Amino acid sequence: MKIRLLPEYPYLYEAHLHTNTGSACGNNTGAEMMKACKEYGYTGAFVTDHNWGGNTAIDRSLPWEEWMRRYAEGYYDAKRFGDENNMDVFFGMETGFKGTEFLIYGLTPEWFVAHPEFKTATIEQQLEIVHSGGGIVSQAHPYRVEDYIPEVRLFPEYADAIETANATHSSVYSKAHNDPSWDDLARELAAKYDKRVTAGSDVHSVNMLGGGMAFRHRLASAAEFCAAVLNDEDYILSDGRYWRKKSGEIIEEIY
Repeated sequence: MKIRLLPEYPYLYEAHLHTNTGSACGNNTGAEMMKACKEYGYTGAFVTDHNWGGNTAIDRSLPWEEWMRRYAEGYYDAKRFGDENNMDVFFGMETGFKGTEFLIYGLTPEWFVAHPEFKTATIEQQLEIVHSGGGIVSQAHPYRVEDYIPEVRLFPEYADAIETANATHSSVYSKAHNDPSWDDLARELAAKYDKRVTAGSDVHSVNMLGGGMAFRHRLASAAEFCAAVLNDEDYILSDGRYWRKKSGEIIEEIY
């Protein structure tokens, strides 16, 4: 299946994606994920595997530099496919704090290697450290309730953005975490604190869910993505079922 893009926003980016290299819950390699993304209609994607605070596939006891090297292999595998197939593949990270998770955009594996202090950062410290490198932070699926999320904890003051559209919650093809009301609450949270918004699928396999952010122009870099979010530039969101304005207003059904 291929997603039906809106003509005014032809460049779709998956902003929440896992591989089986970095995430223990992932099912496919970076290259396999990017192949599926390309066939589905994505222009590019961020690889946001779980770090040591979440469901990582990498031995937490490894020295910092070795841990980061192995963790980034899923991204590099995805990027090789992207470079060879006209796709934009960017590095990201999903950080975990006892079930509360955040998406980091705009930094590189090399940056993390040079900043081992990030490993012990608290939620309160994370934003400042990420900003020091030119990146941004979005709180992922803030209202999701599952066994691995013992309680809902909200930290809008320590995030640049809120993930207000997560296709795992809404897509008819999702097989887990199905509750669109969690996104409704996330939109209310973003509006209350005047936060920017992001969207993604939280996809763990080549069975695409269709979430993401669609732009009028192709992005040249992760830095351009970060600037677009921070500057509240013109883009729309997909929750895997509807195209939505950033406010959450439905534009039209995707399928």
